[in-house]
Amino acid sequence: MKYFTKILWLTTLLFIAAAGLWMYQDQFFAARKLAKLEAEKHELEQVVQRLSAEKRVADCLVKKQWTDHGVLQTQVLFVEYARDGEPLPAREFTLSGKMVHIDAMVIKFDRDYVKSGDALRGHSIALFARIYGDHQTPADAPVIDAPDQIPAFYRGASSESSKFETDLWHNFWKLVDDENYRKQQGVRIAQGEAVWLPFQPDRLYTITLESAGGLNMTSQPIKGIYQAALHQS
Repeated sequence: MKYFTKILWLTTLLFIAAAGLWMYQDQFFAARKLAKLEAEKHELEQVVQRLSAEKRVADCLVKKQWTDHGVLQTQVLFVEYARDGEPLPAREFTLSGKMVHIDAMVIKFDRDYVKSGDALRGHSIALFARIYGDHQTPADAPVIDAPDQIPAFYRGASSESSKFETDLWHNFWKLVDDENYRKQQGVRIAQGEAVWLPFQPDRLYTITLESAGGLNMTSQPIKGIYQAALHQS
């Protein structure tokens, strides 16, 4: 009887241990599965964020407007942002007309590079070409950044990315015309783009660049402190 009781007791202990091990394994695998799902969710969120991200590349505002021989003249302050996010020195342009056009050369990389956050091709790039009013022709418009020079907005960028992108600007029209060259460089689209709006005093016009897309321009009222400083100047 004692022997049977001992066997029963040992069997019970083994059953409890086996049940505990099974529960531990079940919880362990469930935790691993949950961690994997969380990691996949986080990775997907990062991909979506990279594909939908926008960065500010320039601000514009009207310094003053006046009429000359029946044509509205618009003096614009144009500020680009360097790679480190800091504003570059403002530039002034006097334009004929109220509708201000800003032309740019835009290079959009293959979306797989954007999804992965590639160091060189993880975001579209733009080179501002010209700015002009609706009473001017693009041929007579002031040049903003010349493709044959290293633009100031590369400040804060690595030498590798600066060289890579500068080479692309130098060969921009080859990117447009040569599909094989585009594929070699990981470029999806190379094209000219323009944004334009009627410019008014006391408003800030912000140009952004989508990570997998092109240029956008929005406007909002200038904050009071900047408005006062602008009027004083």
